[in-house]
Amino acid sequence: MSGGGKAAATFAAGCFWGVEAAFRKLPGVRATSVGYTGGHAPRPTYEQVCAGATGHAEAVRVEFDPAAVSYERLLEAFWACHDPTQVNRQGPDVGEQYRSAIFVHDAAQARAAEASRAAAAARLPRPVATVVEAAGDWWPAEDYHQQFLEKRGMVHA
Repeated sequence: MSGGGKAAATFAAGCFWGVEAAFRKLPGVRATSVGYTGGHAPRPTYEQVCAGATGHAEAVRVEFDPAAVSYERLLEAFWACHDPTQVNRQGPDVGEQYRSAIFVHDAAQARAAEASRAAAAARLPRPVATVVEAAGDWWPAEDYHQQFLEKRGMVHA
């Protein structure tokens, strides 16, 4: 998703519903999609990912206008929407699918993500569990997961 004033960023920070809602609030974010990435099985389903057999993380793909919102601002939102010191969990959600990860789409994102991770590690009292990985295959989650909280009136667009 690059060119024409838009770019893509991908983040995993626990259950994707709340993470998606956090990114949708940012000016300059054009669209979001929840899905699965970072695993080894093609076309995983929610049930397969939750069973822990595919290696995928629940993640959010953010389509944004770099002229309106910087990748660094997206990184700030990422750090603010979860606890990056928890290993393979967020609150009551436990498993590899809830890991903290930044999936980078190019070298510039990789540099920014690593610098951001180092800054987070310097300010947090516990070790940062977040990993930075190259973005790989993206598998959109089932339709009922897309904008889940908005559809149920739990957050406002």
